[in-house]
Amino acid sequence: MLDLLRKTTDVLFDTNRRFRQARQFHAIRVALALLVSIALTTGIDIPHGEWATITVLVVIGGLQHHGNIRRRAAERGLGTLIGALAGLALIVQQSYVGLPLLTYALMAVICGYCAYHAIGKGGYIALLAAITVVITAGHGNQNVYDALWRTVDVFIGTAIALVFSFALPAYASYAWRIRLAELLRASAAVHRKMQSGFTDAAEQRTAMLDLGTRLIPLRGLIPSVAKETGVPAAEFEEIQHAARVCISALELMAAIEQETGMREGEDPGIEPALLSMAELLETGHAPSPTASMAASPANALPGPLPFMARQLAADLARMRARLDRLSAQHGFPYGAR
Repeated sequence: MLDLLRKTTDVLFDTNRRFRQARQFHAIRVALALLVSIALTTGIDIPHGEWATITVLVVIGGLQHHGNIRRRAAERGLGTLIGALAGLALIVQQSYVGLPLLTYALMAVICGYCAYHAIGKGGYIALLAAITVVITAGHGNQNVYDALWRTVDVFIGTAIALVFSFALPAYASYAWRIRLAELLRASAAVHRKMQSGFTDAAEQRTAMLDLGTRLIPLRGLIPSVAKETGVPAAEFEEIQHAARVCISALELMAAIEQETGMREGEDPGIEPALLSMAELLETGHAPSPTASMAASPANALPGPLPFMARQLAADLARMRARLDRLSAQHGFPYGAR
């Protein structure tokens, strides 16, 4: 029994497992939040308790990274509060004025205003506000008693969703490290393939598109990574830029080789540098590739490809130095959680 409990605990607190199986963890989180909502509202017989459960599903949203949860939690709470108060105001005016067309018009204006602000900064707040207005007020045919209980249900559902949002979250910093390591390993594989030559232009194009696809998600993680680690976002933007330069250089080198049939000659430490950084990002331990880069005979070779190879090797050395500096100053990115 104790062994089973220990294994279960290890699984729950294993950051790597939560990253690799993020969808499964999120599905379990949402399912448990739903059960808690049903048990709470049914157990104490709260009227219209189904709206608390609906709110849980609306609010808990997609998978959130730890560094982004506080901001999203504040947005959820604010959007819910605004929508609930607006919905109550609609019901109150319907009770006193008694003009359904006016209620419909006011609801349309409120939701249209929210939709206007849903595109752009603060869009999540506006979206939740509009949804909560409709949940609270219905089509204006609710009485004040029902509207008040729906408002209570909305806040109960929001509270449950926020609690479960903080439960075993995914770390953006971990995802960033592993995804960057995967990009570097894929770049090393592309460079290795360049040495033997791509089969045709289609294979080369597919390989380069794959690298670009791997690079895109990294930018979206940067704000959350910066919040989690306390490292300025500009530092990660520089690393993002270095990775993009690496991909561009590989693409140019592959295009020249495909066009001319030439090879760059001796590898000036490009592949070892890429694999070394990938190993560091994944485990925190790797041999330094600088010696192989400095001693490479490609420094003496003429022509555009050797020159580009030396330039790429220098760019990778600067990228490695930046990562090492981050590790020395902040314990990141090599400090695994």
